[in-house]
Amino acid sequence: MSTFHKTDEPVTLRFEAAGLRWLAGATDDGGAPVVDILAEGEGWLDLVHLPSAEPTAQAAAAFGRGLARTHAAGAPSLGCTPPGWQGPVPRSSGTMPLHPHDAEPPFTRWGEFYAEYQIRPYVPRALANGSIDDDGARVLERVADRLASGDLDHAQPALVGDGPARLHGDLWGGNVVWTDRGRGVEGVLIDPAAHGGHAETDLAALALFGVDRLADILAGYQEVSPLADGWQERVGLHQLTMLVMHAVIFGGHYGPRTVEVARRYARS
Repeated sequence: MSTFHKTDEPVTLRFEAAGLRWLAGATDDGGAPVVDILAEGEGWLDLVHLPSAEPTAQAAAAFGRGLARTHAAGAPSLGCTPPGWQGPVPRSSGTMPLHPHDAEPPFTRWGEFYAEYQIRPYVPRALANGSIDDDGARVLERVADRLASGDLDHAQPALVGDGPARLHGDLWGGNVVWTDRGRGVEGVLIDPAAHGGHAETDLAALALFGVDRLADILAGYQEVSPLADGWQERVGLHQLTMLVMHAVIFGGHYGPRTVEVARRYARS
């Protein structure tokens, strides 16, 4: 069996490993495949090597169905970390606000969680690096106010039901590896920032930078877990957290793009 040896800051890899194990907990019930951890130590992970393959329409639809079931595996609360994780959550954009897996959550509605954990903390960081200006910060704060008030709340996909979804949390196209491990081509999840949240956020992340066969993924997803009405109009809203994080990390055009998308949701 080929091995991929990965090194990074120890706390970063421990969080990644906790997320991989949590996501893998859904696979027995049909959840999306997750890369296997072979061994781990301080500052390193040995993962199964995934040789690349060309995705087919059937493989993409199967991945979509699996992702729907991963989301439906659920989480104890919005904003919770994977089981067993304690302490801060390191990210390139700065500490990611999350709370321990079994802790009492500070909110029960998605809009509050999204505003307070996934939008507001990054606004001053983006201001500090100059990627957004004061006007852009006000736009983002108006969106956060609408979220916190409940104006933008909406239902989870059908399989998830009323509770939070179990999210990959960083599901851009590069974190889906198309591979063939002797069972045909499949999409395998890698590099999560797993937490409890809204399933549409993972799907919006897939659309942000592009992923192979997105239409087939979405078709497979909707086959087993239909999305709530109006989901197409919310894609930008769910992309805001990844956009503002990129503004913090990379600056450049990500700041103006974040504000441009935010303006769509700043007005009632």
